[in-house]
Amino acid sequence: MSVDCFLDTNIFIYQLEAADERKREIASDLIRNGIASGHTCISFQVVQECLNTIRRKAEVPLDVEGSRRYLEAVLRPLWQIMPSTELYHRTLDIHERYRLGFYDSMIVAAAIGGGCRLLYSEDLQHGQRIERLQIENPFLE
Repeated sequence: MSVDCFLDTNIFIYQLEAADERKREIASDLIRNGIASGHTCISFQVVQECLNTIRRKAEVPLDVEGSRRYLEAVLRPLWQIMPSTELYHRTLDIHERYRLGFYDSMIVAAAIGGGCRLLYSEDLQHGQRIERLQIENPFLE
């Protein structure tokens, strides 16, 4: 499996929130293009974080059935990275070497494991390169 881009959880949350229309449009474009092209992926961690957030935050307007529909229509088509021993070893290596938080390290490890060259995230350092992966904050102005 090899894809171009990995989307972090915040991309999906911005798509669902109405507070910042500019970020919502950027997120929607990334997700729509990712699904259409087949060159974008997410991991099980992104699915879990997204579902947890949309179920507990009032700003995200999804009930249980809306969450199920979002899972099937948006998250499932992009979901390619599953947990594995290799993923956890790579996570620990990245965590140690780059001093990222554990869960951020897992996102980076999943992106690298998926063969991605680009990770879209607002939570990591824009422009940072980790192995062959470039981190980009798509919301910077």
